[in-house]
Amino acid sequence: MPVSAPKPIPGAGLAAVSRETRERLEVYATLLRKWQPVINLVGPRTLPDLWNRHFVDSAQLHGIIPPNTQTLVDLGSGAGFPGLVLAILGVPDVHLIESDQRKATFLREVARATGASVTVHAARIEKVTPFHADVVSARALAPLVDLLALASPFLDENSVCLFPKGQQADDEVCTAAKTWNMAVDRIQSITDPSASILRVSEVSRA
Repeated sequence: MPVSAPKPIPGAGLAAVSRETRERLEVYATLLRKWQPVINLVGPRTLPDLWNRHFVDSAQLHGIIPPNTQTLVDLGSGAGFPGLVLAILGVPDVHLIESDQRKATFLREVARATGASVTVHAARIEKVTPFHADVVSARALAPLVDLLALASPFLDENSVCLFPKGQQADDEVCTAAKTWNMAVDRIQSITDPSASILRVSEVSRA
């Protein structure tokens, strides 16, 4: 399945956020560094560039979320990227699904400390009772074909999936197209010239 050339993201990044929002994100970053030695939340090599590698990389999705979005489901949230960042940026009714109990505890602590409006589901994705999501996100979780299987119970004909991907994005789309019908836009990442975000809609089994 051919994928369109990558498009730029409007208003991407964190340059235009309010001082209050940036302070909340800094609280998040401080807690992550505090918890990192106890729980492996992010790759240790990414810590020196934590802001760009994780916070800005997550925040760029905010620029492509449909404006009428009411509910976002973040699959395999881990340290909260991108879902918790998007909640702090103002996306309403964000649900973070994370099966690791310690990581789920971390997510709740960050939500408490930052005032982020999120619901943390400490369970495997398949065990969460499905509900409608306008947007489903996932970062560094699984190949696209598997992500669509995990996301599909939360989707309807108007839902959108946002999946950051690396150099293998086109290959993943081709593989997924064997079992899924979908419309795909590839959007250029602002943090990595070799990465992109797959905006997937009109998802149904082939």
